[in-house]
Amino acid sequence: MLAKRIIPCLDIKEGRVVKGTSFVGLRDAGDPLELAQRYNEQSADELVFLDITASKEKRGTTIGLATRLARELFIPFTIGGGISTLEEIHALVNAGADKVSVNSSAIRNPDLITEGAKRFGSQCIVVAIDARKRVLDSNNQNTEHHNSNWEVFSHGGSRSTGLDAVAWANEVELRGAGEILLTSMDADGHQDGYELELTAAVSGALHIPVIASGGGGEFEHFRDALTIGKADAVLAASVFHFGKYTVSQVKDYLNSQNIPVRQVLN
Repeated sequence: MLAKRIIPCLDIKEGRVVKGTSFVGLRDAGDPLELAQRYNEQSADELVFLDITASKEKRGTTIGLATRLARELFIPFTIGGGISTLEEIHALVNAGADKVSVNSSAIRNPDLITEGAKRFGSQCIVVAIDARKRVLDSNNQNTEHHNSNWEVFSHGGSRSTGLDAVAWANEVELRGAGEILLTSMDADGHQDGYELELTAAVSGALHIPVIASGGGGEFEHFRDALTIGKADAVLAASVFHFGKYTVSQVKDYLNSQNIPVRQVLN
């Protein structure tokens, strides 16, 4: 079995790391480079940096951040936020990013996934999917026919798309994406556990890796996302940023549960 990955996520706004609950109520969590260096020392497998207001503010992710990170880090990192063209992907990869994450722009122009995978390789293209549970009618039924109970949102979770999460994930895979970053908007920041039903539904429908995001707060939550949710990796923010656990501690716990993880460096 392939080793499971533990990935801290750093949401960036105005050059600072921030974290909220269900995509609102943001609070400052520190300097991105300082946090990145800390997670490097804690044996994080990868890092994800998301400029969370880039799409809403109609601007691209800063190349400067990618350049700084590539100069200082020794682990792979993904960067995303406001990326909408192949030229922007090229610039970020050229600056040192190992992968790029696309979300709103991929929904608006799915060919960005197809062409990006062809030009830069599937392993470079991560599609982020922000999903929220659908509102049911009085008979507890979806008002329309859908593959699942979750709808995709764009622009930092601020816009409903009408897309079904599982159906969109399937299309993303067919278009050549190498990985899905799946965030439950309902669970995000609450530290009450990952949305296991959503994670299992998407993971079970795909052949590419799925990163579970939103809700990690206890050791058992990471275990359940990787076992019950069938995720290939778990991403977390609050639990790491504010010092509840270190990445190394989570890895040690998972190892004790016979879940394969990469070695913790001392």
